[in-house]
Formats: sequence, C-alpha cells, structure tokens
Amino acid sequence: MTNKLLVVLVAVAVLIGTDGALLAYQPQIALAKSQKAKFQLPASAVQVADNLYSLGTAFDQKSGKQVEGYAIIHRKDGAAKSSEAKTGATACYGFLATDAKWKGTPESWIVNPANTRSLGSNFVFDTLTAGIAKWETAAAFNILGNGAETADTLVADTVSLDNQNEVYFADLSDPNTIAVTIVWGIFGGRPANRQLVEWDQVYDDATYDWSMAGEPGKMDFENIATHELGHSVGMGDLYNSNCSNETMYGYAANGETKKRDLNAGDVIGVNKLY
Repeated sequence: MTNKLLVVLVAVAVLIGTDGALLAYQPQIALAKSQKAKFQLPASAVQVADNLYSLGTAFDQKSGKQVEGYAIIHRKDGAAKSSEAKTGATACYGFLATDAKWKGTPESWIVNPANTRSLGSNFVFDTLTAGIAKWETAAAFNILGNGAETADTLVADTVSLDNQNEVYFADLSDPNTIAVTIVWGIFGGRPANRQLVEWDQVYDDATYDWSMAGEPGKMDFENIATHELGHSVGMGDLYNSNCSNETMYGYAANGETKKRDLNAGDVIGVNKLY
C-alpha cells in the first residue's frame, strides 16, 4: 500500500513491570508522515495580547448569536521574551473574559487520537477525560460533557463554527507552539450575557516528542492537556512569574509535570467562574 494510507498499529503484548507485575500494552495509532494533518492560523488572525489571537466574528447557528473566536497559543518556556509577559490575574488566576463560561447542557466532544509520537489512543482519550474531570471537580459543575473517539479527519474552526468540539494532533506551522486551543463565544457586553459556545484543540505532532510519564526531553501530555482544557472551560493564561506553579501559567518545559494537578489559584479561579 502507499504511504498515503493511515497506518494503524495495534499491538497486543504483555510487559513485565519492575515489580514483577504484568502490564497490558495498549493499542497505538500512528499516522504515516505524509498523512500528518497541518494547522496554521488564518492570515486574518490578529494578535491582541501575548499568545492570544482574535479570529474575528461568526454566526453560531446553535445559539442564534454572533460570536467571537480566539486562538490561545501555548509555547515552550523561553520562546517569548519575559519582558512582554503580562497578567490580568488576581491571586494567580484569570479568565478569557469575566463571566464568559459554559451555560446550559454540557456539550459532547470528540478526539482523533492518531499521532506520530506513539501516544496510545486509550491514553489520549483517558487523559483528556481525566483533565476535564479535574476542572469540573474544582468548579463543582459539569462543564464539558462526555467525549468519544473518532477516526474522522478533524479541522479546528478558525473562521466559522461547525457545532463540534474537536481535539486532534497536527503539524503546527510555528515550531515554538506546543498546542493551540480555539474558543468561540460572547466575551463582551454585559457580563450576564457572556458565554462560551465551542472549543477545539490541536496538539503538535511535528516538533515536540510527547511523553506519558514526564520523561526528560519530552512534553508531558497530561501536563499540557490539563492546561489546554483550562482554556476550554474559560480560564486565561498567566504570564506573571509569581504564578509559574499554576496550571494556567502560559509557558511549559520538557519534562514538566507540575501542571497535571490544579494549583490553588486554578481552583479558586474556576470555582469563582462557575
């Protein structure tokens, strides 16, 4: 077969752990390099703050409202000048906009876990599900709903909405970018009228190696995903070095795992938002 086909690697094996226990090896899904998805912001995107880009406005058919889109870029530690870092946070938390949150029945989300970095499909799905649970537990509120895996090609919505919340891996055009979260909603006007209506996430599949266990020289997927899901529920980035232990601190480093668990500011912030 040609290298244009999706290569599905299903490994069924049993490993012996260091304590003599049997460890099940989970299936992995890998993409042929020529089939790797690509992602870049549209030329119309306008940078409005550090690592934050406005995507303009679009009509949301589900809510029947005109909404705004924003792309939040997660970069490797040191990729931007520290002198440019800002924070609008109080006590180490901040929001995309005050009172901009999910309302009504939680929406479902889908993930295509295919990647070239040997992350197992079950691991990707379970890590995202667990990350959502962390934010929902802190908020004491069911925010993002249930997820499902798909083999369909997913495309993050940078111009218009498709009423799907999508997660996938892609070759990101900026080599300093670890992941991108796109959120659509109403961020201005009366705070009581603000709300979130759609989110998408794209994780790098070209520059960075991913780890399931915080390995040196690799990005820890749980560490990054927990941060990205914070944006999905309405949390903003922090760029004050005093807030560097928060999950929502805007930069990440290889081998970092401290953002897997929400810190005090993260918990206070999402609880206040919801």
